[in-house]
Amino acid sequence: MSHATLPASPRRNRGRPKRRRTGRNILLVLLVLVLAGAGTGYYLYSRLDGNLHGVDLDKALGKDRPEKLPTSGQNILVLGSDSRSGANASLGTGTVAGARSDTALVMHIPTGRTRATAVSIPRDTLVTRPECTKKDGTTLPSAKRVMFNSVYSLAGPACVVKTVETMSGIRMDHFMEIDFSGFKGLVDAIGGVTVTVDKPIHDTSSGLDLSAGTHKLDGTQSLAFVRTRHGVGDGSDLGRIGLQQQFMLALLSEIKKQDLLGSPTKTYKIADSLTEALTTDSQLASLTSLAKFGRSMQGVDPNDMETIMMPVAYDKVDPNRVVAAEPQASTLWKAIRTDSTIPESAKKSPATGG
Repeated sequence: MSHATLPASPRRNRGRPKRRRTGRNILLVLLVLVLAGAGTGYYLYSRLDGNLHGVDLDKALGKDRPEKLPTSGQNILVLGSDSRSGANASLGTGTVAGARSDTALVMHIPTGRTRATAVSIPRDTLVTRPECTKKDGTTLPSAKRVMFNSVYSLAGPACVVKTVETMSGIRMDHFMEIDFSGFKGLVDAIGGVTVTVDKPIHDTSSGLDLSAGTHKLDGTQSLAFVRTRHGVGDGSDLGRIGLQQQFMLALLSEIKKQDLLGSPTKTYKIADSLTEALTTDSQLASLTSLAKFGRSMQGVDPNDMETIMMPVAYDKVDPNRVVAAEPQASTLWKAIRTDSTIPESAKKSPATGG
């Protein structure tokens, strides 16, 4: 999978990613942890709790952050990282130094927590990266027109949070990241996920080779499915976002079919694979905190949860990149920031013909 290529010409016919209503994708993580915490003894609970990794956002970001508005609900940045190191090394193709944020979602749960919206940020979006402190304590200076998914590899997740806060004006209350090895473990633990594709997908970069029709994907195939870009649409990252949304629906459907409460062994296996690969902000970095947060959002109705893509346009200087489309993007972020209804016009993306 190449990180540096979008279609060479912006004039090609670009398939429009479908907006799909999703179930509780981030709540999937929380649901599993709640079940695991309730059904295991102290030893197993301690092991799962010890698997979790935390990032102290307040310490990393300081006070130079957007104000937390009283009507802004809860906002969570969800990242999927594509490190090729460690357990992830055998899960991808190509050579990529370090890790990058392969998937980025801003999850917005309005006050009252009965509905939710997830905004996908295309990884090839050119953004202004704010000044950040790297893990080694050195300073990464601010820079304009950098690829969004490069921020993670240069300065880590805290800098991604700061970049999203800078571009949106929205304070992120929480952060969650899962790497590809954990994703694979989750899918294998539940026995695979069934998806249906209208057209064949053949992508030598991701290794995905599917005929048109219905397929049950194992963990490795699922990774290829959510990472493929060359085998669908025009080969851009924008089409891939549609596949990721489709897969989330299928994954949640599979979870709902299974009797997790009636199978403590399977539940623990799922929770173990998740917690080993899960990184959160320090406020959520325990099973107790995650369970409490999950219970607080039990009122979210999956039928009222929508996933959309941040409106983008092809960059006028480099047609292989996209930039936030204005005024749509600003209108979208303002609606989320003020807990207001998102206008339909703010969901349309020039790059996809919407």
